[in-house]
Amino acid sequence: MQSQILFITPPFTQLNTAYPATAYLKGFLNEHGVSVAHFDLSIELFTALFTADFLKSVFEEADALENYNYPLVRKFKKLYISRVDAVISFLQKEDLEGAHHILQPNFLPQGHRLKNVNTKIAWSPGNAGIIDKAKHYGTLFIEEIGDFIQANVDEFFAFTKYAEQIATSASSFDDIDEFLSYQPTRVEEQMLDLLIDQIKTVNPALVCFTIPFPGNLFSALRCSQFIKQLFPDIKVAFGGGYCNTELRSLKDTRIFEFVDFISLDDGEGPLLKIINYIEGGISIDELERTFILEEGQVVYKNKIPNTIYHHRDLPAPDYSGLPFDKYVSFLDVVNPMHRMWTDARWNKLTISHGCYWKQCSFCDVNLDYIGNYQNTTASKLVDKIEKIVSDTGITGFHFVDEAAPPKMLRALSNELIARKIKITWWTNIRFEKTFDYDLCALMAQSGCIAVTGGLEVASDRLLAKMKKGVDIAQVARVTHYFSKNNIMVHAYLMYGFPTQTEQETIDSLEVVRQLFKNNCIQSAFWHQFTTTIHSPIGKNPDAFEIQITGPEFEGFAQNDLYHVDPLGADHPKYTAGLNLALNNYLNNAGLEKNLQHWFDFPIVETSHPKNMIGNYLLDQVSKAS
Repeated sequence: MQSQILFITPPFTQLNTAYPATAYLKGFLNEHGVSVAHFDLSIELFTALFTADFLKSVFEEADALENYNYPLVRKFKKLYISRVDAVISFLQKEDLEGAHHILQPNFLPQGHRLKNVNTKIAWSPGNAGIIDKAKHYGTLFIEEIGDFIQANVDEFFAFTKYAEQIATSASSFDDIDEFLSYQPTRVEEQMLDLLIDQIKTVNPALVCFTIPFPGNLFSALRCSQFIKQLFPDIKVAFGGGYCNTELRSLKDTRIFEFVDFISLDDGEGPLLKIINYIEGGISIDELERTFILEEGQVVYKNKIPNTIYHHRDLPAPDYSGLPFDKYVSFLDVVNPMHRMWTDARWNKLTISHGCYWKQCSFCDVNLDYIGNYQNTTASKLVDKIEKIVSDTGITGFHFVDEAAPPKMLRALSNELIARKIKITWWTNIRFEKTFDYDLCALMAQSGCIAVTGGLEVASDRLLAKMKKGVDIAQVARVTHYFSKNNIMVHAYLMYGFPTQTEQETIDSLEVVRQLFKNNCIQSAFWHQFTTTIHSPIGKNPDAFEIQITGPEFEGFAQNDLYHVDPLGADHPKYTAGLNLALNNYLNNAGLEKNLQHWFDFPIVETSHPKNMIGNYLLDQVSKAS
């Protein structure tokens, strides 16, 4: 008899759509005759927390703890309790009747966010604008409750992560182990109640947690801790992005008090081996890419050659059984590109495995999820799309590739058009020259509405140093082609790259300003550069003229590194000004202001001409003619 497997997505991931890892593995294991259930504990916990009954207990606990943060929420607690169910219901359904209800005067309390709501937002005309406005107000209302929970009842609470602060850069297991010894919080108690009910329903032999981010680790450990206490015969496995990047050097045995197996990289092969081992079909030495505890030591079992399941041969993800009626659409940021991460329902699917470029010096190009590039055919891909639409009823797709290959996007677009399949989709790309006007037009015709891509540091010197394979002129032209075809463009921006000077930081901001002004990009996000141990920079810091200063590896996680940049600027001091400028550009404001306006200390003048991007676009037109 085959084992019953239970996959769990632990709190918290995206709340508007299902995280895809369990659906991928469910589709694969079902094809191999393994009975699988999956449970999105992230959305299940969220919808259990934001109810009138739970909110009453939150206020009672805050009183008992004598915590009085966010007094406005406390003042209006009866309104919060009486309104929360209606607001969550609307954010799940997004119906016009619910929108009118929420926007009634005095329906929502004027808490610390809603009393400062931006009343100058130009909402779309008609019913769409009414729904969006209600969604925005409802989101702020829910965030006020979240603020209250975090400040008064559970310091670990956040909407798309839980206890991230103790899992990030956790070179030692000490802090995690200590917090696991504490009594569960009120939020964790609710999570464990849901977990126990699901385990009793499914009665699995193996429970598998996908841990994509640091903000999922602690909740997964808390769950596995209780599984070991209450259901000692059940085996527990961890996998996912956090394990793949952070736990590759694992030595600390203490995590195996809570888990039996930790697998790395693609889960299909290791999981089949784990299942076969549990059923007595193979010995423990037959396991692949899996950490276990053996004779008191952490041992990595990896029988060679590995069993390989090529991307082109994998079945469609199986989303059946996930509660699509429970996901909520948040609208905290009105920018149309930013809201795609928190609003609407998206089926998540990969076009290709890994990255076809795999050269960027800051990226984890040495790891399987980047370096092992595998492709498929457009026909097989669209077959999967059709099955997923049939399973979920959702026609929106987010292709979550590291960088979708242009040739595949052309083939995909042609296949969708030929089959007359109507979907809406967006994906991540490189701003490479293959994306000419015709390809962008074809993608738009097939349903593409947005692309995201890494501009990173908008400096040609640094783009070459990081091996992006693009320059600013090329980015301007490509983004212009997308925008001309009504495909929104979001740019990932970086500052603090090794040897980056103040001049290059300010020049990068000027490039970003001009890209917004010329409507080449409509959205962007800054993040400060971090060295990772699996990147070319982390492996060879001398070549990039930085010095690694820690952290000292203490047997658990190993990924982010501390570094000193002797030739670079004081990067953190630019954070506030860069973000302030960008927040204005996102709202089409401040584009004519001098860059000094955004900083409270003197900065250098940009060395770029004010019409540099415009000239690149004129040059593009002249070459085309």
